[in-house]
Amino acid sequence: MIDDTLIGHKFPSHSADVEAGRLRLFAKATGETRPEYCDEDAARAAGHPSLPAPPTFAGCLYLDVADPFAWYRELGVDLARVLHGAQSFRYFAPVHAGDRLTFASRIGNVFRKKDGALTFIIRDVAVTNQAGLRVAEMRSTIVVRGD
Repeated sequence: MIDDTLIGHKFPSHSADVEAGRLRLFAKATGETRPEYCDEDAARAAGHPSLPAPPTFAGCLYLDVADPFAWYRELGVDLARVLHGAQSFRYFAPVHAGDRLTFASRIGNVFRKKDGALTFIIRDVAVTNQAGLRVAEMRSTIVVRGD
């Protein structure tokens, strides 16, 4: 059952490498045209040690696991009843090609609306780099429709 006893539930962390080729592809896919996001020399000229990660890129790496929806099953959530409610990002330090990010997630909150017809699950993700430095926090809200 999805209820507030899930608040604080932690999921196994995972790590992923930030690769220059994926950064270039993400920049292109999101319409980023500034040269420092695609060209190593331009990145260094702009003061970066290598290509910087465009905003929201960490969200892609977070989903870079064998089964990104396994946590729904772990909580007993029927994926057919899930709506994406919201997504937010907070940044604390830049991410660059060559970094290795670790994602540690937990359930931050569970609450209901519409007389229990909608259950909201807030999932918080702390993102650190290979030096243990907090680089970002991500928060997603999913809405589970009742019967």
